[in-house]
Amino acid sequence: MSDEPFPTTAPKDASGDELTTDAVVAFLRHQPDFFLDQEELLAGLRIPHKRGDTVSLVEHQLKLLRDRNSELRQRLTHLMDVARDNDRLFDKTRRLMLDLLDATSLEEVVMAVDDSLRQSFKVPFVSLILFTEAPGTVGRSMPLEEAQQVLGALLTEPRPVAGTLRPTQLQFLFGREHESVASCVVAPLAYQGVHGVLAIGSTDPEQYRSSVGTLFLAHVAEVLGRVLPRVTGTLRSVR
Repeated sequence: MSDEPFPTTAPKDASGDELTTDAVVAFLRHQPDFFLDQEELLAGLRIPHKRGDTVSLVEHQLKLLRDRNSELRQRLTHLMDVARDNDRLFDKTRRLMLDLLDATSLEEVVMAVDDSLRQSFKVPFVSLILFTEAPGTVGRSMPLEEAQQVLGALLTEPRPVAGTLRPTQLQFLFGREHESVASCVVAPLAYQGVHGVLAIGSTDPEQYRSSVGTLFLAHVAEVLGRVLPRVTGTLRSVR
């Protein structure tokens, strides 16, 4: 390597055009082994540190690798946490599904849903309402017309709706506890003439945002809709 100082003007390529920073970066990116045979050049490079010091290219590269490794470890830890949460959710859901399948009466169905959501899933507010013209002896039941007037389009949504509702809707769903409900998820029930609604609520306004995933409650509602016809026979359809 020559002892001459580095040129103060931008170098030129074979065509005589000045090399740009982007061109040099592109070249080095496609030639990751370039500095292996350029030890003298590598020894002369200096990269400014944030504190004003200088570090070698190797040290700088090691720092980048450490940062990336740390980021990957954090991502892996997050994925493992998500996997463990999903395992716990699956186990709780499986037990609820089995309880519903084993239920032989409407009372057992209502108890299975309420106990599982409140105890296993730690949901503070749970509401299961069936729509019927005749007052029910188990759980909550409401006339269809009253439900349509209060809930409106919520009854015709194809999937659960998450977010905040009007006070009148919260009161209809959660009764005297409605003032404590800051966010909720509402899942309509509709299968073989049996109709109703399953709702869960939280005191945290951010717990059930409009963007929250509702796959779990949708699954519970679908299974519940198929179990209820076995234990009820007089509920009228919403349609």
